[in-house]
Formats: sequence, structure tokens, C-alpha cells
Amino acid sequence: MLLPLRMLLLCVHFVLASVLGLLISLCRPFNPDNSRIAARLYAVPATFIMGMKMRLDIDGVLKHKRPAVIVANHLSNYDLFVFGHAVPPRTVTLGKTSLRWIPFFGQLYWLAGNVLIERGNAAQAKKAMMTTTDTLQHKDMTIWVFAEGTRGHGKGFAPLKKGAFQMAINAGVPVIPLCGNNYVRGMNLKRLRGGTVVMRALEPIPTAGLTLDDMPELMATCQARMKACIDELDREAGTTAAQA
Repeated sequence: MLLPLRMLLLCVHFVLASVLGLLISLCRPFNPDNSRIAARLYAVPATFIMGMKMRLDIDGVLKHKRPAVIVANHLSNYDLFVFGHAVPPRTVTLGKTSLRWIPFFGQLYWLAGNVLIERGNAAQAKKAMMTTTDTLQHKDMTIWVFAEGTRGHGKGFAPLKKGAFQMAINAGVPVIPLCGNNYVRGMNLKRLRGGTVVMRALEPIPTAGLTLDDMPELMATCQARMKACIDELDREAGTTAAQA
């Protein structure tokens, strides 16, 4: 009975949080702090509903000096509820244009000032890249990217895509890796305690003075640091592949 009840409550919560966030955003459209407020509206009640134990070491993200590019690992559809705890002030994300058609959530996502990108459209992607570079350089804001591009579903940390690093180099801002354990491996919403999330922000990786020729090394450095951190978090939380 616990699983159906939780799923029902999560659905109701998602709609209510979307409507409340939309109302806030309508009162202050494109305000640079809308994303943080909306993220908390989704995350705080949802992790309580799911019974998730949260262990957060994320001051490096919440208290960092803007601007920056935050690179986080992408695990599941529940990431909205989990990583929402870590969204700092004046932050926007990159998302697919298809998100805008999700009732309430899509309109909230747009009004929160997030950047919508149409995958496979090179001209639109280039325009979005110019927009995000300007945002980072002149608007005292941070960009959040799930740089793997797709959800891992607990199968491991996938290779990072170059977009986030190209943005950081073009704007000359640091990359801040944000790591979460593979919580979906141990998540069981049929139990009173649904699972454990351990999240950690790593030291920023500077990009000042780098060119696009340095991007492969920057990506490799970030990939290696994040993988090592995620493996450590999995051991701490007991969500290693052997226990999946």
C-alpha cells in the first residue's frame, strides 16, 4: 500500500508545486531566482514523501561566487526532487524545448528563465550557446547542466558531453562538479525509508585563460573527478553496483 500512496502523493505534489511555482513566476517573470524557489518547492516535500534520507555536502555550490557552470550527474526522473535541494541563487538550467508542453511545469520552466534547446538544430543550439555565454559574462548568473545528456538509471556515470565545457571556456568561468550517488539502485518506495541520497560539491575547476583546444583535457579532468567522487558516495550510501 505504501508505494501506490506515495506515487499518488507525488503526482498531487508535482501538480501543486508546478501551479504554485507558476503563480510566483507570473508575478515576477524571468526573475533570476525563480529556478531556485521552484526547485525547493519540488524537492523539499517530495523527498519527505519518498522517505529519502538526505546527506548533503553542497556548500561549495550553494555558497559559490557566481558565475559558474554547474555540472551534475543525471540519474533518473526523480532528479528534480533530489537535486532541487542544491540549486543556488540566480541559476538557470538547459532543457529540451519539448519541456514547454508539459502542463504547468513547462510554462513554469520557461518563466523561470531557463534556456530551451531543440536537439538536432545546429542553428538554434548556436544561438542558445551565445545566450548562455552572455548570461554568464554579464548577468551574474550560473548555468546548471546535466552534462551526460541522458539519465543513467543507476547504470553508471556516462561520458560527459562538451556543451557545458564549451560554455564555461567561452565565458571564462569555473566548472563546479556536483555529484550524487546512484540512489536509484537502492531506492525502494515500498519501504518506510525509501533510500539514501548522498550529494557532494567538488572544488571548482578554473577555465580562465583556456581555449577550446584545452576542452578535451578539461572534460577528462572533470569526468575523472566526478567518477571517483560518485564511486565514493556509492560506498558511503551502500549503493554500489554489486548491491544493485
